[in-house]
Amino acid sequence: MDTVNRLEYFVGRQSILDRNQELAGFELLFRSSQKNSSHFLNNVTATCEVINHVFNEQGFHRLLGKHRGFINVDDQMLMDDTLELLPKEKVVIELLETIEVNTTVVERCKYLKSMGYMLALDDVDQNTGHLEPLRDCIDIIKIDLKLTGMGDDLEKTLTRLSGWSAKLLAEKVDTREVAKRCIDIGFHLFQGFYFAKPIIITGKRLSHSELALMRLLKLVMSEAETDQIAEIFKQNPDLTYNLLRLSNSAAMGLRFKITSASNAITMLGRRQLRRWLQLLIYTKANNSSFPDPLLQLAATRGKAMELLVQNFDNNSKELEDRAFMVGIMSLMHTLLGIPLAEAISPLNPPEEVRDALLLRVGLLGKLLLLIEHLEQYDMEKAGQLLEELAPLNVEQLNKAHLEALAWSNSFEEADEDGG
Repeated sequence: MDTVNRLEYFVGRQSILDRNQELAGFELLFRSSQKNSSHFLNNVTATCEVINHVFNEQGFHRLLGKHRGFINVDDQMLMDDTLELLPKEKVVIELLETIEVNTTVVERCKYLKSMGYMLALDDVDQNTGHLEPLRDCIDIIKIDLKLTGMGDDLEKTLTRLSGWSAKLLAEKVDTREVAKRCIDIGFHLFQGFYFAKPIIITGKRLSHSELALMRLLKLVMSEAETDQIAEIFKQNPDLTYNLLRLSNSAAMGLRFKITSASNAITMLGRRQLRRWLQLLIYTKANNSSFPDPLLQLAATRGKAMELLVQNFDNNSKELEDRAFMVGIMSLMHTLLGIPLAEAISPLNPPEEVRDALLLRVGLLGKLLLLIEHLEQYDMEKAGQLLEELAPLNVEQLNKAHLEALAWSNSFEEADEDGG
């Protein structure tokens, strides 16, 4: 066990969306930090360690909010009693394609199903015959579009699964066009970063609300007078509503309700107000679908960046603010549909922030790149970049990332409470 405890691992989380493009769950993965390897010597023991460290210590609710987490298991882990310690209302047990479907596996799946667990099959293709004994146990079938493509192989796979009652989940959905086509042909769930990839619209103009937010951000960043800031809010009731909603969220931890924009500006302070305005950009003017996947991703990046820079200078609030700004602004071009340089131009950010966003250089640029590698499960590149970012290590990265994931989930609590 001592050997396993010394093993270093990355923890990643990827969003799973439904047909309305709203969050439906997350896939949770761990990868060894050892170069050129994504497997531990003892898969079962290592997985148990990850479950213990990540979930028992962090808590499922903090990491997943109201959603379920998909957890990969191989044949050994499937049979391990540790699996039954996981809360059945918070997980989906995802059976890896390497599992040999035999009588023992089928009986184990039937037992877990009777216990109330949801089960998913990973990387299913047109060769479904050997999976038939599991038909009544499976809730979700995952199809990797990188493996099947969007042509004949996918069509054959879907035809052979037509008699199954399980929901279909499309993996590796990289563009919105592919997502739309998958919806048209009957998929229920979607996994991939297509929602975070920008659709650049030539000549697009920002809406009134977006322009107002940009003005607000610029005023706050330039330390303008409170009256100037409050006036912009007065002219935009929808922004005032969203500000009150965010400022009264569980994430703020306030013991009393804020009832006006002036209250919010005063009580939040400039530093916190600047952060909430950056988050506010990602909310819809009509207040629908909050929080959406893009908001969660941007919020997680911002918070993780803020926490990571503390390992380099734990006394610089200015550096933390710039790190948070880089994380939040890194997805603004996706949100606004315009090039990133154009999106950040009205804000006139510090040169360090601009270079990090546009060139991925400097400390902040490298930290952003590290977070992006973690999101994409490219652990080899993440490991290589960590060496450049010494003294930052895997343990510190995981701690910051997990805390950021929990922080971003707190917005959903605000949504559920109507705050």
